[in-house]
Amino acid sequence: MDGCLHCVFTWQKACSIFHTQGWKHLRRSFSTEKVIHKDHSLPNPSWSKDLRLLFDQFMKKCEDGSWKHLPSSECKVPQRIHSFKTYFLDSKPVKEDQLSQARPFTRSYEVGQGFEYAMFYNEDEKRTVCLFQGGPYLEGPPGFLHGGALATMIDTTLGVCTISCMGLFMTANLNINFKSPIPLCSVVVISSQLDKVEGRKVFVSCNVRSVDEKTLHSDATDPVLVILYPYRMTFLHLILLFSLQR
Repeated sequence: MDGCLHCVFTWQKACSIFHTQGWKHLRRSFSTEKVIHKDHSLPNPSWSKDLRLLFDQFMKKCEDGSWKHLPSSECKVPQRIHSFKTYFLDSKPVKEDQLSQARPFTRSYEVGQGFEYAMFYNEDEKRTVCLFQGGPYLEGPPGFLHGGALATMIDTTLGVCTISCMGLFMTANLNINFKSPIPLCSVVVISSQLDKVEGRKVFVSCNVRSVDEKTLHSDATDPVLVILYPYRMTFLHLILLFSLQR
């Protein structure tokens, strides 16, 4: 989720610079920041045949514009800490040496050892799909995925859905029902959809199924996410941010 929040903070900064100083200053501003740029949501040697097949199927769906592939990186820009603290003025400052070691949780493992996933978003349906493969470092019960690792990916998928539709948010409530254990290193499909909005509260739904859709591994009942900054991220915004960080 950290990578998604980074996109919002960076976009806020980009809008401010563009409107006050123009495009050239925008390019110059981002070129001075130290950014680790790599899209981790693209196929790598650790991906199973199931994950590659699903990825190719969704990339095919992207051709008509109905679905969008969302890039995922481990960008580290100090601006995101400052921006996030504006919403939590009582938060304690983070030491620079600690900040320099910070990495998004879901992108902190070696390739193939932890969270391998790719996300796709459908704007018309207000729906996000995450193709997830849990690596060997995410083991809980012997041979199966840890429940906390799955909860992390559910929260991440819900967050991407919310941030794409509504804006910056924080998860207020998340109840997860674990139905069936997930074999380690297997692939599951996490589907999230925006259900309704009541003021600053956003209600979303989510379920986790096997690749053949026959097994319901988990679902999240009545998750509530509170909007902090009502700015809707579009796919064009994400692409702009991604290009600025090259």
